[in-house]
Amino acid sequence: MTKVIVAGAAGRMGRRISYMVHQQEGLTLAGGFERPDGPELGKDLGELAGIGALGVKVADSFEAVMDQGEVVIDFTFHEATMALARKAAQAKKAMVIGTTGLTADNLAELKELSRNFPCVQSPNMAVGVNVLFKIARKMAALLGDAYDIEIVEAHHRMKKDAPSGTALKLGEMVAEGVHRNLAEVGVYSRHGMIGERTDKEIGIQTIRAGDIVGEHTVYFAGAGERLELSHRAHSRDNFARGAALAAAWVVNQPNGLYTMFDVLGLQDI
Repeated sequence: MTKVIVAGAAGRMGRRISYMVHQQEGLTLAGGFERPDGPELGKDLGELAGIGALGVKVADSFEAVMDQGEVVIDFTFHEATMALARKAAQAKKAMVIGTTGLTADNLAELKELSRNFPCVQSPNMAVGVNVLFKIARKMAALLGDAYDIEIVEAHHRMKKDAPSGTALKLGEMVAEGVHRNLAEVGVYSRHGMIGERTDKEIGIQTIRAGDIVGEHTVYFAGAGERLELSHRAHSRDNFARGAALAAAWVVNQPNGLYTMFDVLGLQDI
């Protein structure tokens, strides 16, 4: 059995990850931790996850549980994630990162750190979303420059980063499909007299409201018709389930930085 440690174990996502790890064949929930001032310190991880008592308590640091597991799953905050990645690399513990908001510098550092440990990093761990990434790129390539591309994403009001990491990844994938660089053609807001839309731009727009778990739609709009690709998350369980799959997979890999495409066998599609 692969022993798993969950970062941010008492949070909404951490609890669902703990639940899915417990459900995943071949995995066991070995530890979890929170920030040192967290109100859930010392509580049973199983009870927090709705599983029932497991005798595994929420610790106050990674160091306190480091020796209890082989792989750590982190869906916390980009600064905390990078600090943890440095520790995991030093301890040679495998890692699964679903945190969004990582900068280009963060990703470059993570690639360097992964020389010392195997790590799966993805802005979205859901199986359906990763299939969507591939389909969106293929559709963009098939439709070409005759169709305008726009992406709209919606999340709950508590989400801190915008656009979502998933929306940015979708933007990168469709940009690849039409041989563009998202950094050069991405448009993230429109207001006032902005003039006509350019042929090359790819719009990425953000909605933050209520308790929306996560919705992404890619629009391909041409003359007289429009195609839409959408993914709607009904709960956080699809992200947590993907993270558990990634944890079971990554412990058997050599050092390096991987994506969910690798985990799901989608790399060559």
